[in-house]
Amino acid sequence: MGISDQEKSLIIIKPDGLQKRVVGKIISRFEDAGLDIERMKMMKIDKELATKHYKAHANRDFFQRLLKYICSGSVIVMVVIGTHAISSSRELMGPTDSKVAPEGTIRGDFGEDTTINVIHGSDSPEDARREIELFFGYE
Repeated sequence: MGISDQEKSLIIIKPDGLQKRVVGKIISRFEDAGLDIERMKMMKIDKELATKHYKAHANRDFFQRLLKYICSGSVIVMVVIGTHAISSSRELMGPTDSKVAPEGTIRGDFGEDTTINVIHGSDSPEDARREIELFFGYE
């Protein structure tokens, strides 16, 4: 395993994950996949931070629903690190739409739909850097 294979990804266990009491099960899946948790905190995301985080979706019809949902309760925000952390995390999470996510993925097992889908994960190294900076500041 080369140093260049090491990546970081921002993971957010969304309000429904906390409401359903599946945080421990979700975190275990990342650890069982060989990813390390570098940082973690519980917080409530305000509208300003949510707007910055989801800026790529600002012109989409679901944007306001997404903001309302992510700000509706506490979340767990964590940075995972490991070999190909971004693609590994996305595989663990499954497709964004929980209705089509396979059983055995986090969204397939715990999510409800495209918005209420229990978890967020960075989708590229660039987004990971931007998102980690938003939630944890500069390294």
